[in-house]
Amino acid sequence: MTRIQHDTPKKNRLVGAIQAGKTIAQAAELIDMPFGTAKGVWAQFRKTGSTKNRPRSGRPSKLSATTVGDHLAQENYHRRVARKVVLLKKTQKVKRLAWARTHRGQDWEKVIWSDESYVYIGDPKGRVWVTRRPEEEWEEDCLIPTFKQSSIRVMVWGCIMKGKKGPLVVLEYPGGKGGGMNAKRYQEQVLGGKLVEFYQEMDSERQNVAFQQDSAPSHTAKTTLKWLKDHNIKVFPHPPSSPDLNPIEDVWRELKKGVRARAHPPTSLTELIAAVKEAWDQITVEDIDKYINRMDDIVADVLKAKGSHTKY
Repeated sequence: MTRIQHDTPKKNRLVGAIQAGKTIAQAAELIDMPFGTAKGVWAQFRKTGSTKNRPRSGRPSKLSATTVGDHLAQENYHRRVARKVVLLKKTQKVKRLAWARTHRGQDWEKVIWSDESYVYIGDPKGRVWVTRRPEEEWEEDCLIPTFKQSSIRVMVWGCIMKGKKGPLVVLEYPGGKGGGMNAKRYQEQVLGGKLVEFYQEMDSERQNVAFQQDSAPSHTAKTTLKWLKDHNIKVFPHPPSSPDLNPIEDVWRELKKGVRARAHPPTSLTELIAAVKEAWDQITVEDIDKYINRMDDIVADVLKAKGSHTKY
């Protein structure tokens, strides 16, 4: 059997792809090299620092950063900031896909989008870099799961609708054990406080309006669902761990950008609350609509990704 020889540049491309985060199998497929050969090349490189076949006297030569970078660039890999996303389980992907199939062609003018968000002082802006191709921005190997932060902060609830900015509520709760946002506080401060009036106004204007909320425990509690039913509020379903399927997430980013852009950043809770309210007031209906108008494209992306992450 004739043994196929692979030149050094090809082996270097293999090494570069693996160093960029590809598995050996993925890198081998990328450059059209048998898996067994690729495995051997990678093992040799890890042992000797070289991809050349013949042993050399003296210290083995190693790929320089420039050489690796050149080969990565040839394969269209470049250093990028890793996107931060919620970690998706297989069951969650299945639910996202089912949601997208159900709501393809949805009339988005009849959905009230809602969410809570923390706004805090001194949020870190650290970046994690990955090496990837342009089209791999939203592949799971190039993403960074997000985790909750803590500092001086305030939790707010808000809602939006196409062509309409809803109310903003600064949530109040004592904190500590048992003092967080629970179903009772959610019903009193949000649903009975601002939502019901806004919902009735929009339902009277547009008919058959639905209220979206995520699957937070305070939202899905039996008492909350009963409260919504008793007040004739139709609930719009939302799959778990899916902030990309809620346009208000982008509005929150606009709000936080507004808070950070202040000439004199808030230094206390009181100042932070005032800054958040002012930033909400500055958000326009045009800002809101540009995100809601993308929902058809988002649904299409979820279908294409088979329930996985989208670029939104």
